[in-house]
Amino acid sequence: MTTQYAALRNVLLVVRGGPGEWLVDKRLADHDIECVAAAPDGKTAFCGTFDAGFWRTDTEGQTWHRVGDETLTDPVMSVAVDPNDPDRVWTGTEPSAVYRSDDGGETWEQCGGLTDLPSADEWSFPPRPDTHHVRWLEVDPSDSDHLYVGVEAGALVQTHDGGETWEDRVPSARRDNHSLATHPDAPDRVWSAAGDGYAESDDGGETWDHPQKGLDHRYCWSVAVGREAKNVLVSAASGPRSAHNVDAAEAYVYRRRPGEPWKRLDGLPTGEGVTRPVLSTGGNGSFYALSNRGLYRSQNSGKSWTRVDIPWPEAYESQTARGLAVVTES
Repeated sequence: MTTQYAALRNVLLVVRGGPGEWLVDKRLADHDIECVAAAPDGKTAFCGTFDAGFWRTDTEGQTWHRVGDETLTDPVMSVAVDPNDPDRVWTGTEPSAVYRSDDGGETWEQCGGLTDLPSADEWSFPPRPDTHHVRWLEVDPSDSDHLYVGVEAGALVQTHDGGETWEDRVPSARRDNHSLATHPDAPDRVWSAAGDGYAESDDGGETWDHPQKGLDHRYCWSVAVGREAKNVLVSAASGPRSAHNVDAAEAYVYRRRPGEPWKRLDGLPTGEGVTRPVLSTGGNGSFYALSNRGLYRSQNSGKSWTRVDIPWPEAYESQTARGLAVVTES
């Protein structure tokens, strides 16, 4: 039994079941959705919006209620659930700020000092150049107080004490980090898909390598890491317009194994007309990909893909994917 929270720009699809028996419900329609994350049990999930606050479900997506109205008043751009403690939830907003909840999202406290970092004067989001935001939050699975924060655009910063203090970007890190990934079997490893290219670190983000061989498209959007941290998938395009704009869309998915170059994947919609997919993994090692052309699943590290058979009206083809969270019951 798998629960998939698939966020498009103006609708959240809650997909439950298994191959041949998928059930789908539409939730939070007509809101400007930015992000989604789920707790390990699959019943609890969170959704951040640009225009309507922050939402929580405790019923596998069947009902949703707003939380944090008094604190989360700015657009909520990113969310992460601690894999070791589902009551600890993080959100990031525009303008850039990080908030932490230790009671499952009912109450929130801002983690101060983020914009006091020296690099903050250089942060700027090009479409709205007078502001910037926290695009991604990634919790270190081996240390709940260690959080990676991707600011769009300008920096990848970290905290090692639960948001009490912050460490500024390091010279080898990417500046325009869109998505980050960690893996419980690979302590100190972290992967980044960024607008200025792909990057990975073996020392907890202190230094970064940039293996690009075979990666013909360098505007990277989403990254996911498979079983035993041996397969890395990224979605990428030639630039922001071909990544996000349906009228000019052309995006691809690549896979890399340790010591090998990147390989462009087939078997799911890519290329002309396809906006950059959002990638995720399930608890059973499967990969999932969501784009304007549908929701797809691979059980063999991206070698082949099958479409999750749910209704896909033409209206969805003009929307970009905003987030994807997958929980598989053991």
